[in-house]
Amino acid sequence: MLKILIPTIMLIPTTWLTPTKQVWPAALAHSLLIATASLTWLNNSTEAGWTSLNSTMALDPLSTPLLVLTCWLLPLMILASQHHTAKEPASRQRMYITLLTSLQIFLIMAFSATELILFYVMFEATLVPTLILITRWGNQAERLNAGTYFLFYTLAGSLPLLVALLLLQASTGSLSLLTLHFTPFLPLLSTADKFWWAGCLLAFLVKMPLYGMHLWLPKAHVEAPIAGSMVLAAVLLKLGGYGMIRMMIALEPMTKELSYPFIILALWGVIMTGSICLRQTDLKSLIAYSSVGHMGLVAAGILIQTPWGLTGALILMIAHGLTSSALFCLANTNYERTHTRTMILARGMQMVLPLMTAWWFLASLANLALPPLPNLMGELMIISSLFNWSWTTILLTGSGTLITAGYSLYMFLLTQRGPTPQHIMALEPSHTREHLLIALHILPLLLLIANPELIWGWTC
Repeated sequence: MLKILIPTIMLIPTTWLTPTKQVWPAALAHSLLIATASLTWLNNSTEAGWTSLNSTMALDPLSTPLLVLTCWLLPLMILASQHHTAKEPASRQRMYITLLTSLQIFLIMAFSATELILFYVMFEATLVPTLILITRWGNQAERLNAGTYFLFYTLAGSLPLLVALLLLQASTGSLSLLTLHFTPFLPLLSTADKFWWAGCLLAFLVKMPLYGMHLWLPKAHVEAPIAGSMVLAAVLLKLGGYGMIRMMIALEPMTKELSYPFIILALWGVIMTGSICLRQTDLKSLIAYSSVGHMGLVAAGILIQTPWGLTGALILMIAHGLTSSALFCLANTNYERTHTRTMILARGMQMVLPLMTAWWFLASLANLALPPLPNLMGELMIISSLFNWSWTTILLTGSGTLITAGYSLYMFLLTQRGPTPQHIMALEPSHTREHLLIALHILPLLLLIANPELIWGWTC
């Protein structure tokens, strides 16, 4: 664990002590080395479970894929932000990289924590750098409003979780994930116990976000700079899913009855957010709403508590992290050239940037879950486990996948096809940096087709 965590921490002094001209190349090279080294974790996932175990942190097949995704994303965020921050003073550029690095440190500690209180503290700590990124480096004046939404939704959800964890500590005597599933189940009969159950899950459902608690997400995404959008879509939403899978062990006997409304809300959210996507004019807003729909499927897969549901949720979280982040990068390349996110003003891009259209095509197909991509593996596992739980869910999930295909194609056709508007005269050609950035998103996704066992978790 420390082989990755200490170099990540050392990236902060590296950023501040490197000469100005070498800041971005040095940070990129350093973070790429960390990301490459983190791939060795995938090799260690044993059938028994925990590896790299020490007193506070450990790896298991559930946290390993999410940790590798976290480490993989830092160099990509640095690559994506280089142009965006080029005109800023050197100290602000260094601060930007420091915030991204601190975010990675908190995420590594959150995903590898064996104590639930450490997980909670790190879960909350990710809020600070993300908030600064949105409110300081956002594009529009609305960014302060978006930051306020983000802060208050997340805090309102996570305070009940702290109370619930303290109550769990008082009743079981331990919050260690290693011993939690060996503690006897609590009877959980009174109304207060039902509130405790809701308190345990509320923070994660807001973070995912579940439909109905999702209003902060489109605002935060639209206003955030590119690195903020990437880390929000790819990793921060996954904290919610990961926390839910971890907490479900302690909540077991009640979940069967109490999870009904949440599953229905999640599945209804897939259809509703898909329908919202079909009438979006703002490109980043469309991709943000599509994230809510995909995470609704993940929430449903986790809540029905079957091995297939959990595996599907984990696969879909990883696949969605790469796909959604790639789509935000592509949206950003358009924005940097046309200075608008309105799709109808920046359409017909195929004539201007034909190679970018190829990346758009691959990312859109991944978003609509084309076989044999991991997105489809995850969705199929969740849909079939939901169908096994209740056959009526096929109506919701089926129409949800249909709408997903619809808005993914709508997004691709509107941005890439058709006549190029008259006002788009002289655009910069696409850079090697941008092609490398998208390739590093799409290639892992394609390679996972060959060996999906890496992201199955311990359930299969």
